[in-house]
Amino acid sequence: MKALRRFIVRPQLPDQLAPLGGLIRNLRWSWHSPSQDLFTDIDPELWQRLEGDPVKLLGAVSKDRLEQLAADPAFLERMHALDADLQAYLTAPRWYQQQTQLAGAQGAGELPAGIAYFSMEFGITEVLPNYSGGLGILAGDHLKSASDLGLPLVGVGLLYRFGYFWQSLSADGWQTEHYPAHDPQGLPLELVRAADGSELTVSVPMPGGREMTARIWRADVGRVPLLLLDTDIEANDDELRHTTDKLYGGDQNHRIKQELLLGIGGVRAVQAFNELNGRAPAEVFHMNEGHAGFLGLTRMRELHAERGLSWGEALAAVRAGTVFTTHTPVPAGIDRFPTDLVRHYFDPDEQGNSRLLPGLPVADMLALGAEDDPDRFNMAHMGFRTAQRANGVAKLHGAVSREMFADLYPGFDTAEVPIGSVTNGVHLPTWAAREMYQVAGDMSGWQDLASADEWPYADRVDNERIWTLRNTLRSRLVQMARRVVKKSWLQRGATEVELGWTDTVLDPEILTIGFARRVSTYKRLTLMLRDPERLKRILLDPERPVQMVIAGKAHPADDGGKRFMQEMVRFADDPEIRHRILFLPDYDMGMASVLCAGADVWLNNPIRPQEASGTSGMKAALNGVLNLSISDGWWDELYDGRDGWTIPTSGVADENRRDDLEAAALYDLVESRVVPLFYDRQDGRPDGWLDMIRHTLSYLGPRVQATRMVRDYVQGYYGPAARAVHAFGPDLAGTKEFAAWQHAVRAAWPQVRVMHVDTSGVGQDPSLGNVMTVRAYLDLAGLTEKDVLVQVVTGTVDGNEELSDTALVDMTYVGNGDGHRFQADVPLERSGPIGYTVRVVPANPHLASVAEMGLVTTASADAQPR
Repeated sequence: MKALRRFIVRPQLPDQLAPLGGLIRNLRWSWHSPSQDLFTDIDPELWQRLEGDPVKLLGAVSKDRLEQLAADPAFLERMHALDADLQAYLTAPRWYQQQTQLAGAQGAGELPAGIAYFSMEFGITEVLPNYSGGLGILAGDHLKSASDLGLPLVGVGLLYRFGYFWQSLSADGWQTEHYPAHDPQGLPLELVRAADGSELTVSVPMPGGREMTARIWRADVGRVPLLLLDTDIEANDDELRHTTDKLYGGDQNHRIKQELLLGIGGVRAVQAFNELNGRAPAEVFHMNEGHAGFLGLTRMRELHAERGLSWGEALAAVRAGTVFTTHTPVPAGIDRFPTDLVRHYFDPDEQGNSRLLPGLPVADMLALGAEDDPDRFNMAHMGFRTAQRANGVAKLHGAVSREMFADLYPGFDTAEVPIGSVTNGVHLPTWAAREMYQVAGDMSGWQDLASADEWPYADRVDNERIWTLRNTLRSRLVQMARRVVKKSWLQRGATEVELGWTDTVLDPEILTIGFARRVSTYKRLTLMLRDPERLKRILLDPERPVQMVIAGKAHPADDGGKRFMQEMVRFADDPEIRHRILFLPDYDMGMASVLCAGADVWLNNPIRPQEASGTSGMKAALNGVLNLSISDGWWDELYDGRDGWTIPTSGVADENRRDDLEAAALYDLVESRVVPLFYDRQDGRPDGWLDMIRHTLSYLGPRVQATRMVRDYVQGYYGPAARAVHAFGPDLAGTKEFAAWQHAVRAAWPQVRVMHVDTSGVGQDPSLGNVMTVRAYLDLAGLTEKDVLVQVVTGTVDGNEELSDTALVDMTYVGNGDGHRFQADVPLERSGPIGYTVRVVPANPHLASVAEMGLVTTASADAQPR
């Protein structure tokens, strides 16, 4: 008999155990080992069976056991000590508060009093299954590290009733998706309530006079509140109720409703939450990918309605305080909606203004997402156009992004495209095994690991200790893999009597390579299978064997990814090698923590440069795992020759030949360098291998942390964004002046020209060391010399007179005469064919980049010397 309804009954804790509720409600326990130990001791068997979920634990533990704990002085003492520790963590000044005081003392400008961080998914813990992969894990680590550093940050996302799918395999190795429903009452969440006790809700207008209403759930991630919007409420009709059903599910109509809710509803949720809790309003808004791009529009609408700002004024104000992070190195990964679909939801009235965001002109809103295809609205383009500061997630990815989006800034060299980079990081307490966290403390001298820039004491950790830990972590992986592979075969239709072999798969003593990530084309799951016989020989070598543990999920709609996975599963099913290579289904945070720690080598072989960052290798590195990777993402900048191995890239255009060459290079590295180093033993230990581990930990440890990443955002993005907002003044008078200036510059720019250019000082035979004096005479079309920056551009020149490897020298205004006159002395510092020209760009203190307005005038061939 099936239940008509289901609900969660939460236990009533004895008064003596009241602090236990607070320890469970704050998700700091997910990275705080002493809290986890306390929960384990409530009922060790239940804790293991419920996979470390304290909410479920309290729902399952007996009343007698709770009363027993309430009378246990030792347990109560530990609980109160942990409660006091949590309160100190939540309230004591941390790195951010120190930086705020330092900035004030140095007159460097204020840091933001409030930051709002928007993401489509957040991976905090497997207990809160609101993520699919790397983007969500990165967002979760961002929140945890922001908490550790003391940032006044609020996270904003959606609560998915079915989350992402859990994965199983069919008998023939095909991925099967399952979507179990998650009851919010059984998750570590609390409803946000208004002052009168009612549910706090936000609404987003829909076409046809409907309203999409969402209630707000709160998860406490240490010091950081995470707000999750949920449309599964009676106020919505069936269609709108399903808006937050699945992460990355449904068609484009479903997806755009999710993104409207995240962007527009999310801003309203942050504002209501901050006001309700007496928090400072958010000054900086951070979009983690383009999914939240509509947040800029709703903020513009508020400035228009409440401050009377025009479209241009509101856009300038919003841009100043907005940061946009792109994670997408390929155009296919960008959200692009049909323009007519976006226009439908903007819902224009007879005057062409939006009913969704009253007062804003639909044509101008659509222009923010415009691209070459007029039938497509590009969310990344809107992100760049509504954020004054943008970044990729590794240095190489920043360079790729500058090239990818160069068309948004015509006339500027790719290097000048205003997209920087902040290399991703991972949260050390979450991803380092407990034993390795202790090693990190010893290597850092037990500094505050959230803000330590270096771990200078690597020699304090001897080889024996490292080797013992690595053997322990590898053994844990083997035990976990045996359980998972047996469960998977049972799901695929095998019987218990057939599966005795699963008890002995893998060997805790031999070299173990890990590979786990989202299964998509560019990540090349099956590159290792290009020469299957050679791979078999590597795995089955009788003297120096190798084993591999592989995991990952393909998007439900990605049949190509599923075929790659099926090919790998079928290879691993071969009885000849199935004890040496395993595919583990249903990869999640729990599995990742064991796999990333237990492997000896972490393999990553994407198509360069299509890996934006690739943070799984960072998690592995924090556990002393050596990376074996294509030079892409974070590895491109942090590989130093002693922290692992780089797989050579071929550079050939033919995809099959490229993959053959790079697979062969992978096999060669494993056979000639990785395997010998691991099995070269002195006194039973591979000391050469252990020296690389020690260097990896001490060198990469402080560099791959998310706390380093968040500090980079504070110093390079959040701080400058806050100062840009403050520069406009509390009444936004500066915004109006800046917008008026922009309007005047745009109107005048078509007539701005360089009339004449002449030079002196180099004679008939220029040589190194000469100084060339360049003079330019400009028609500024009514603008003043303060409105522009005039520069000499020099560089190597080719047969088509194109400049490359350019350098810029700013010119000085030297007075009027025949046009505005500018001059600069340019030293000749390189030989060969050198060319030069003069360019003009807008200049204003409120601009973050010379390319920001996309305006540049360059001297043309008719700008002859006087």
